Amino acid sequence: MAGKIRIIGGTWRGRRLRVLDAAGLRPSGDRSRERLFNWLQGFTQGAHCLDLFAGTGALGLECASRGAASVTLVERDGAVARHIVDSIVSWPGSDAVTVHRAEALAWLRRPVGPFDLVFVDPPFDSDLVGPVLQALARPGLLAAGAQVYVESPAGAQAGLLHDAKPEPAGWAVRREKCVAGVRMQLLTLPGERPL
Repeated sequence: MAGKIRIIGGTWRGRRLRVLDAAGLRPSGDRSRERLFNWLQGFTQGAHCLDLFAGTGALGLECASRGAASVTLVERDGAVARHIVDSIVSWPGSDAVTVHRAEALAWLRRPVGPFDLVFVDPPFDSDLVGPVLQALARPGLLAAGAQVYVESPAGAQAGLLHDAKPEPAGWAVRREKCVAGVRMQLLTLPGERPL
């Protein structure tokens, strides 16, 4: 085990999740999550949320805790996905959370959506942000006004984000902050309402 994280807001506030000692698992810290959910204040209520690289599930579970209508967690590691399910099965309201064991890009090719809020927080040594943003731009995946949160290394270059501009072109950065070596960005497609 690599410790615990806690839900920081909503009906599950204070509940703790054990973190499995699994390769590439990098939970978003309390400080980053608090900042992100301050950006999203009022946006999660009734939203349909997707966490594409769920890991511990912390981002998606924060949404469920804060009144999301549905939360879909996608995690490629079977042990990690089962751990999320086992951890929350007794939590009141956890029936709003669905966990899928799948690769993010493969899962996005399914007929899914529309989502109001999507979390894209892949392993930092991957080149997945650009391809995932391309896949999310497919008609029907995002609801009108949808927000996409991307977490990447602050110094990310090739294949991720260039000079704080998301790849591929067409995405607008609505909010951005670097905290402890992590770049946090809230994106939307042109023509969508900002937060």
